Amino acid sequence: MNDTLQPLSALLSHAERERDEALAHRQHMRQALDAAHAQAEQLLGYRRDYEQRWAQRFTEPGQVQLLHSYHGFGARLTQAIEHQARVVAQAERQLARAVEDLQQQELRVASVLKLIERRVAEIQKLGAQREQRALDELASRAAWNRLAAATTRF
Repeated sequence: MNDTLQPLSALLSHAERERDEALAHRQHMRQALDAAHAQAEQLLGYRRDYEQRWAQRFTEPGQVQLLHSYHGFGARLTQAIEHQARVVAQAERQLARAVEDLQQQELRVASVLKLIERRVAEIQKLGAQREQRALDELASRAAWNRLAAATTRF
């Protein structure tokens, strides 16, 4: 029985290894997405603080050069925020692909397990049938022996 299941056991081991790799990859993608979200939140918070801090300085007269510097840096900060939003979107797509891959690997493992289960049931059924045939043959011989013994007495 073990020889019959050895290839399936190897297949199961391989499928489980691939599933575990897919699980690790999904975890890595989840961490990357969380880091990207944290970075985006940090940039947005920095921009809010920057705008609040410099809003007070613009109330003073004669701050035209300072206003230009403020707008230039604000534009670069906005570009950084937009870039980070693209990074977040890419991380979300990668996570979605990793989740899909993990689901496929889990389905493969489940399929191999089901195949093994069916093969074991088939082997057990064949064994039970062989055992039943042997018992039937033994019972038939015993009946013939009793019949033969009874006919030789007469």
